[in-house]
Amino acid sequence: MLKNLPESWQHLLIEEFEQPYFQKLEQFVDNERTQNTVFPPEKDVFNALNYTPYENVKVLLLGQDPYHDDNQAHGLCFSVRPGIKPPPSLANMYKELNTDLGIPVSNNGCLVPWAQQGVLLLNAVLTVRAHMANSHKNKGWEKFTDAVIRKVNEKADPVVFVLWGGYAQKKSSLIDTSRHVIVQSAHPSPLSAHHGFFGSKPFSKINDALRAAGKTEIDWRIPCL
Repeated sequence: MLKNLPESWQHLLIEEFEQPYFQKLEQFVDNERTQNTVFPPEKDVFNALNYTPYENVKVLLLGQDPYHDDNQAHGLCFSVRPGIKPPPSLANMYKELNTDLGIPVSNNGCLVPWAQQGVLLLNAVLTVRAHMANSHKNKGWEKFTDAVIRKVNEKADPVVFVLWGGYAQKKSSLIDTSRHVIVQSAHPSPLSAHHGFFGSKPFSKINDALRAAGKTEIDWRIPCL
């Protein structure tokens, strides 16, 4: 797996790879791949880190578990491959984006343009067995992605951490709010979007925080296919 990680992150996370928990995790995922279909494909597991080098991270958006249906997950939280219909949480994100900033709702669920502008689209768990949500939970990924969050927290310049839902908000203890900004609300999933996600204006809040830090705003438009 490690060969798929970019140098800027390899250098920062080298200590994690040498720890017993990560070796056990790697063995677990390798075994899963021999016996089951696992998403995303191995080459895409670290795409969040590949598309957003450490020095470029301005925003960290935390997801939970990769999509577990065919051809969806490609290593960026909430994002799906081009041509795949945006799943419900992402569709709700697009609705809020339209309400918040007037950006037209896209039929394209591929969020690579966000990642390329410095939005680290990180899931807490980076693999999943096909059609079995949370099947790779508590196998070690959380410890690894907590280390990623800690490294982003160590950045000297301010970063905007986006924590949607109770699971993500538990990670706020890893973030130094005297230097960084947290934008949080309910999760955009259909179960909770009407209980505090809709109307929370996260996209304009992120851009306000970036502007206040003297950084360029994110252009949230995703071109239609």
